[in-house]
Amino acid sequence: MVKRLKDIAAASTDSKLADTVRDSAQQIWLAGLGAFSKAQEEGVKVFDALVKEGKGLEAKTRKLTGDRVGEVTEQMNKAAQSATTKANAAWDKLEQVFEDRVARSLNRLGVPTNKDIRSLSKQVEELSAAVKTLRARQPQAAKAPARKAATKRKAG
Repeated sequence: MVKRLKDIAAASTDSKLADTVRDSAQQIWLAGLGAFSKAQEEGVKVFDALVKEGKGLEAKTRKLTGDRVGEVTEQMNKAAQSATTKANAAWDKLEQVFEDRVARSLNRLGVPTNKDIRSLSKQVEELSAAVKTLRARQPQAAKAPARKAATKRKAG
C-alpha cells in the first residue's frame, strides 16, 4: 500500500509538474506573440522616425557639401587667377627681353630705330619748311633768268 501511495503521490506530482510546465509554455508563447505584435506596431513608428531623421541628416549633409563645394570653387578660382597673373607677367617679361635683343641686333646692323626715323622725318619737315620760306623770299626777277638759261640749254 505504501508503494501504491507513493505511486499516486508521484503521479499527482508529475501531473502537477506537467501542468505547471504546460502553463509556463503557454505563457511564454503568449508573451512571444505579444512581443511580436508590439514589435510590428512599434516597428512602423520606429521606421517612420528613422526616415524623418534621415531626411534631416540628408538636408544637413547637402548644405555642408554645398558650402564646401562653394569654398573649394572659390579657392580654385583664386588659384587660377593667380596662375594667370603670373603667366601673363612671365610672358610680358619674355616679350620685353625679346624686343630688347632684337633692337640691339638691328642697331648692330645699322638699321635705324623708329625713334631715329621719327627724328629724321621731323628734320626733313623742318628743312622743307625752311626751303619754302627761302624760295618765297627770293625776288621774281632772279627766278626768270634761271628759267631762260634752262630753256637755252634745251634748245641748243
